[in-house]
Amino acid sequence: MTQLTDTERELTVSWSDPAALAQAGMGMSGLEYMRALAAGELPAPPIARLMGFDLVKVIEEGRAVFACTPGEQHFNPIGVVHGGLAMTLLDSAMGCAVHTTLPAGMAYTSLEVKVNFVRPITATTGPVQAEGTVVHRGSRVATAEGRLVAEASGKLLAHASTTCMVMPLG
Repeated sequence: MTQLTDTERELTVSWSDPAALAQAGMGMSGLEYMRALAAGELPAPPIARLMGFDLVKVIEEGRAVFACTPGEQHFNPIGVVHGGLAMTLLDSAMGCAVHTTLPAGMAYTSLEVKVNFVRPITATTGPVQAEGTVVHRGSRVATAEGRLVAEASGKLLAHASTTCMVMPLG
């Protein structure tokens, strides 16, 4: 084991079996599955544990909200939060919003995501929330929009759009 220096930090991450989580969702509608995740009835997926974010609310079919408190572990080399955190939160919120519209046995995957970063996320930004909203859900393609805001100020940090492919599971 490597000894940490005075300036080094350490982060330990644990997660549940992702195959078991996916299996649990196969018999549920997307809305039921996302609500079970938000309620903590199912374990968070590994990416959420790794990056420190949570699905906090499934408002209704077509809308999902994720939250995160950015920390040093999210910083890039210039000392601000890497845009990848904002991108991941927005992709998750938009994709899960699409998932809420799917019947049991169906899945989605992101085909493309466009993000506009409008403010830096820094050590003083505090908790942030990403809300995804479905714009269109067809039989094969869905589109959604997302907004990432600072909880304390309500200021917009980034906004995004996505196109998702809808497909049968398995």
